[in-house]
Amino acid sequence: MIFTSPALSYTLLSPILILLGGALIGVLVEAFVSKALRPVVQLTLSLGTLMLALMQVWRIRGEESLTPAMGSLVIDGPAVLIQGSILIIAIISIFLIADTEQFTPLAAALPGSAEEREAEQAGNQVTEVYPLTLFAVSGMMIFPIATDLIMLFVALEVLSLPLYLMAGLSRRRRLASQESALKYFLLGSFASAFFLFGAAYLYGFSGSITFSGIQAAVVGGTGNDVLLLIGMSFLSIGLLFKVGAVPFHSWTPDVYQGAPTPITAFMAAATKVAAFGAMLRIYYTVFANAEWSWIPVISAIAIISMVLGSLVAIAQRDVKRMLAYSSIAHAGFLLSGIIALNKSGLDATIF
Repeated sequence: MIFTSPALSYTLLSPILILLGGALIGVLVEAFVSKALRPVVQLTLSLGTLMLALMQVWRIRGEESLTPAMGSLVIDGPAVLIQGSILIIAIISIFLIADTEQFTPLAAALPGSAEEREAEQAGNQVTEVYPLTLFAVSGMMIFPIATDLIMLFVALEVLSLPLYLMAGLSRRRRLASQESALKYFLLGSFASAFFLFGAAYLYGFSGSITFSGIQAAVVGGTGNDVLLLIGMSFLSIGLLFKVGAVPFHSWTPDVYQGAPTPITAFMAAATKVAAFGAMLRIYYTVFANAEWSWIPVISAIAIISMVLGSLVAIAQRDVKRMLAYSSIAHAGFLLSGIIALNKSGLDATIF
């Protein structure tokens, strides 16, 4: 048996590899570095990792490849722009995360317990949030460049799981923070299940998990249209949940309010950039020839999101809940660029 090494373009994948490497080193820091030094080491490591990844994105800005990872990922102009935007948002967020007063001193302690009070008096800091942020950013970097359903799902989970944890780390309103994290996890799990069901139906429709294979089946009309419609619907539910569009928005106000403020800011910006990057690639390539089936539905969702988000935001007395409903309205505006299905819509959504 002859073993053939996988054809990987390490230069094009270097920003993602740097982030994953930095996250793994951050985990080792938690295990082997003293508590007194962890905050400074983790902050320096996270900033250095993000800056180095951003430099690598700048270096590959003029390169394109359809097969940097055996056809599972693609590097092109929009992908590099989206990745750069995510990294810039993450760098700004790291400075906010450095405000340790926003995070509980001991995540595993019961709210209001003696153990939590002792940890607070001892000056404990939850520095695990730094490697969790790097893991989330690495998933966000993969999400908009994935070109098959398996890689898309893996990226979705890599970006989601750290956010579920970080949403429950708020120092203030501990019970509300833990409730929001649990709600985010449960609803996110349902959305992921719908996403997987959609992927299975699309595989049944096309016999392929790659975007190019599904697109060829859509163009050729060789599959069962019922499987296509069900698969497209379920896949869209998973994606619309991540952007917080109506009617998949119920988690957004509670999670934004309950999560630590730096994590709310990070989620509100970076997650949407990654999710809309993935949606643009899917709807503009895979489902472009089936626009008759999804444009009317997405149009209705966009309109309802814009109206509901804007109106309900006016009545809010909590700034973070107002931000949540504002993000729902903005999701509707961005969806209007997707349903345009032309270059102007693509440019407007990316902008």
